[in-house]
Amino acid sequence: MPKTAVVFSPEYYKHNPGKDHPESARRLSAIVNELKRGQLSKSRSWQFVKPDKARIEDVALVHDMEYIKYVRALCRSGGGLLDSGDTVVSPESFEVALYAVGGALNAVRLVMQREFENSFALVRPPGHHAARFYGLGFCIFNNVAIATKYLLQDFELERILILDIDSHHGNGTQEVFYETDKVLYASLHENPRDFPGTGFVKEVGEGQGRGYTVNIPLPFRTVDKIYLKAWKEIVMPIARQYKPQFILVSAGLDCHYGDPVGRLSLSALCYDEVFHSVVNLASQACNGRLGLILEGGYGVKFIGKIAAAAIARMSGSMCHIDDRVPALKQSVRDKGERVIKEVKKVQRSFWSLN
Repeated sequence: MPKTAVVFSPEYYKHNPGKDHPESARRLSAIVNELKRGQLSKSRSWQFVKPDKARIEDVALVHDMEYIKYVRALCRSGGGLLDSGDTVVSPESFEVALYAVGGALNAVRLVMQREFENSFALVRPPGHHAARFYGLGFCIFNNVAIATKYLLQDFELERILILDIDSHHGNGTQEVFYETDKVLYASLHENPRDFPGTGFVKEVGEGQGRGYTVNIPLPFRTVDKIYLKAWKEIVMPIARQYKPQFILVSAGLDCHYGDPVGRLSLSALCYDEVFHSVVNLASQACNGRLGLILEGGYGVKFIGKIAAAAIARMSGSMCHIDDRVPALKQSVRDKGERVIKEVKKVQRSFWSLN
């Protein structure tokens, strides 16, 4: 039996926010083409799986029914702007978004039912900026949040870890789980002052959720060394202490130095180390139960290779990764070190950190 399910459907190509929009079908086709023709094409350790379309009641696990109806009506009327910025829907987008949610649900269900050890949902549109009443940042429905609610409700899990590695803070995901200890949300992202305006160090959760939100807002042009320092000294120690029963990754692939939208400067080698770490954590903490759900990532020249690196680590396949590592500027190092120090100071109120 293949180890890794790669959930994908050509339906995802039908969402069309416009010719020059960065969230285009090209980004997904670049990943699929790499998997079909690249180093992993002959591996039998992973397998494409078609998603089911989600039901409205699935989407309503997170989103208000009036918002769901609004999205459907806007798409049926020909499409347009979903928010005041750049979240565009086309006539097909509502149905495609249901398939994106369905893909996320399939991804976690296959793992929970032990049909596969882990999964990667190659879905679009992305989801982590969407909250109960609104869409934002190219996101219509919050795929990872709905999958998390499904795990809590249908499988009665009590500790789910969401690792958000998108270049931008997942404001929607944080908002949904800000007041619960059943979900630990940890995000490494670029300085969020311009977008989305959330994800600062002192946002740690409220009520029963206090201490279960971890935000690491890194300076623009952060490179591998600082990112991995934050990962190893903050994210991994807290994740191990939480002892998750399932790990979900909001797999944004837009932290690469070549991404036209993200403003971090990671190499593909950094991504590979992060994926290796996550797979090991899942193996040690929760019997390998791991699901990745695609978020951002807009550089079609490298996004396929990064996704392939993830699937190689998850499935135990051979995949050679080669990339240059950008130089670390002293000013970025200093800012990054200060952020890490500040996050540790705040999070020591809740977790044991060196």
